[in-house]
Amino acid sequence: MQADSDLEGLRKEVGNCKRCSLWKNRKNVVFGEGPENASIFLIGLGPGRNENLFGKPFIGAAGKFLNHLLALAGLSRKEVYITSVMKCYLPKNKATKEQINACKRYLDRQLEIIKPSIIIPLGNVALQYVSEKFNVGFDRISKIHGKLFNAKASWGEIKIIPMYHPAAALRNGALRKTLEKDWKKLRSVVLK
Repeated sequence: MQADSDLEGLRKEVGNCKRCSLWKNRKNVVFGEGPENASIFLIGLGPGRNENLFGKPFIGAAGKFLNHLLALAGLSRKEVYITSVMKCYLPKNKATKEQINACKRYLDRQLEIIKPSIIIPLGNVALQYVSEKFNVGFDRISKIHGKLFNAKASWGEIKIIPMYHPAAALRNGALRKTLEKDWKKLRSVVLK
């Protein structure tokens, strides 16, 4: 149960964070949720309005679509850990490099505590974080979405599977089928 107390301690630390100006707009920190022993770890950009109100990741329209995508892969939210690079509300859905650098230490520690075997960055900001964290040079998400990459983490070998952010399909309906196809392919990786 040490991991749980580590996560709870980290959650409290994030709740008191004032490392960048985003804390001024937050109603609730959106730390992340899922089992402490999750083998699959999803990373988004950061909280939107609904997430800020309720303190939970992916609960708006993009979250509903994410639930659908998880089901296509044979998964449910109860099986995966879901978090974001940013832990405070992003009013314009954008984070500066300084804000990301101030916040990514918390994501680093979440990964070290949970030690997942599969990491799924959702969108470009999460992909950039994963690329830097695990020293893997990735091409643009439009070229590598749904593909599997092997990498080394401090806790062992991991698989990285970049995906479009679910919100991308809400903004661009043509991407919906692409996301659904990618997540259906993920089922074969998960069931291995």
